Amino acid sequence: MRHNKSRVRVQYHFRDAGEKLLHGLEQNVRILLVNDDGIYAPGILEARSSLSRLGEVFVVAPERPRSAAGHAITLHKPLRIAQVSLPGGTGYAVSGTPTDCVALGYDVIMLSQCDLVVSGINAGANLGWDVTYSGTVSAAMEGAVLGIPSLAVSLVLKEERDAAPDYTLAAEITLWIAQKILENPLPAHTLLNVNVPQGVVRGLRYTFQGSREYEERVVERHDPSGRPYYWQAGVPRVNNTEAGSDVHVLEEGYVSVTPLQLDMTNHVLAEKMRGAAFWHYPDQSASGHSA
Repeated sequence: MRHNKSRVRVQYHFRDAGEKLLHGLEQNVRILLVNDDGIYAPGILEARSSLSRLGEVFVVAPERPRSAAGHAITLHKPLRIAQVSLPGGTGYAVSGTPTDCVALGYDVIMLSQCDLVVSGINAGANLGWDVTYSGTVSAAMEGAVLGIPSLAVSLVLKEERDAAPDYTLAAEITLWIAQKILENPLPAHTLLNVNVPQGVVRGLRYTFQGSREYEERVVERHDPSGRPYYWQAGVPRVNNTEAGSDVHVLEEGYVSVTPLQLDMTNHVLAEKMRGAAFWHYPDQSASGHSA
């Protein structure tokens, strides 16, 4: 496979920096690797190959693609784990969601002995408001819920139907960031959302979560009987990016690394509401009447 020279230079930069960091880390790191593309997806296999230089990698992923599963968990039916053979070793296919994979991987397979959760490498971007839909990001979020350093990694495809994307650079960046957060842990209940552009990469930027709005979100079609059915899709709106956001730096050819946190409170608004008479609601006595 032919590589652009600029791309190769960036790849070797992350690889060389990673090799230096590897010497300063213990090699018994236990890593839980999950995704939402399914157990046999090429992105998770490439990530495993790269992360295995850091420690023992446990691949626990959905038995089938579960994209856009969000942070859903399975409550009303049993979950099953099937051990499967993968390139590079054993994997565990789970009958549930990406978040289920983190729960079962951590509690059942790794017996609560986990140093790092990595979700990906996803085939496609997870940017802006889309992170709320993303099974990839939500799996890393579940790692943060458990208090484990966590990151989600996605490869931003040039073409949505790219049949054979190259995950090599994204895997090297995954390893590089994994080492960084093991050396210098993230704040509690925080995760990193990483998006890697396909093709030439100019460098890496630390970003904030931008907006991501779509047009033509719902497509109506008709079956042979003339009854309507619907696909949810959509095209991202153009010229809707803020400088320094994850969406913007990807458009400029940089890797985006966005720290996300579980606390979604708008603290500024909450403080204003506490001090505004308009929002005042009288306290109630124990009997249920106004004090």
